[in-house]
Amino acid sequence: MQSQYYDDDVLEAFLKDQGQLFDEPVADTPEEAEAFLEDCMAVVVDSIEEVYDYFEESGADLDGAELDDICEVFKIPDGRYLIVEG
Repeated sequence: MQSQYYDDDVLEAFLKDQGQLFDEPVADTPEEAEAFLEDCMAVVVDSIEEVYDYFEESGADLDGAELDDICEVFKIPDGRYLIVEG
């Protein structure tokens, strides 16, 4: 379910949208983004269901939360999701 590999699509999505989670940029290049995501142990999942499963397993209560309301979740253009708990 979870992967620790961050491909170009994942890195680009994080760089583009990191402002949804952080007040200031934490990375300016793909290399910096990859290092940051590795440090955070960010995960990539394949579906919305896996996003909710991830948070349920971690003990987070997301009852009624819409995916767009969860700032730790980044949509990847190919349909996957990046979860960053910063």
